[in-house]
Amino acid sequence: MARTKKEVVEEVATKEEPKKSKRAKKSEPAPEVKPTRESAMATAYDLRVTPRKARLVIDLVRGKGVNEALGILANVNKAASPLVAKVIKSAASNAINNFGMKEEELYVATIYANDGVRMKRYLPRAKGRASGLVKRTCHVTVIVKTRVGGLN
Repeated sequence: MARTKKEVVEEVATKEEPKKSKRAKKSEPAPEVKPTRESAMATAYDLRVTPRKARLVIDLVRGKGVNEALGILANVNKAASPLVAKVIKSAASNAINNFGMKEEELYVATIYANDGVRMKRYLPRAKGRASGLVKRTCHVTVIVKTRVGGLN
């Protein structure tokens, strides 16, 4: 019984399946799944405002919804307000883009300011003397979470 060339090729193709090694790459990429997290954070380092002055602003927005906190900071006349608002926006965008959280449900769960680098300078004084001057900086950290029920 003579076989045709086509039959021989089909028989060989079915017998010789490529062996899969442990190191073989997957042929199809895994579906992209965003990790589920309950919080997102952002930190700004060495902001040129003293921690004490930053804490005055920070205390106003702790526990508020993100949109409400940004509204409050827009109306507060302090030097730290735009800096703190920028960190809150960054934490909110991290939550939305990286972890798929809903913007309406986000609130400022934790916010604090720690001491940063202290730059030491001097002030010239009378009779050739000098006085010390410390220029303080701070690190602001914001953690936003989703509020259950979406109420701010």
